[in-house]
Amino acid sequence: MLISLSEIMSTKGKVERISAPIELDSFDYQGVTYKFNHKGPVNLTITNLGNRVVLIEGKADISLAMFCGRCLKDLDYPMEIDFSKEIDFNLTAEERAEGLDEANYIVGFSLDVDILIYDEILIGFPMRLLCSEDCKGLCKKCGTNLNEKTCDCDTTEYDPRMSVIRDIFNNFKEV
Repeated sequence: MLISLSEIMSTKGKVERISAPIELDSFDYQGVTYKFNHKGPVNLTITNLGNRVVLIEGKADISLAMFCGRCLKDLDYPMEIDFSKEIDFNLTAEERAEGLDEANYIVGFSLDVDILIYDEILIGFPMRLLCSEDCKGLCKKCGTNLNEKTCDCDTTEYDPRMSVIRDIFNNFKEV
């Protein structure tokens, strides 16, 4: 959703409150698509601070359908997004980029809410999500979920540095 900031910038001290829907259908990250279980509206407060500077504050509650990093169980990951951005329209896009203010959600004098929310989800995205701290994961041999049942697979892991010696013993086994 695009919100025009030109009307807000016309009057110093003007404050506008907007409830904008999130139009994203899913969140794509590193080749994986995560669906939204819940996406509430983004409650924005846009304030003209004067001298072509705008303060954008917002909150949103969402939850993503994700999976456990060990056992691949489906999980619901709630996120509370809370942000505050100050945009100086006196600066060019290049000057903002030099100041490490990657404001790709500003298009001309409009605010793209979906790009802003995408960026905020990306910032708060977990590196690895587990269903529980003591999750046992999947068997490396047969793929059984070890949280639900056990398997009889040989899970002995040998030190790869000892493989040459192990091969010597295997070749000279007495029958």
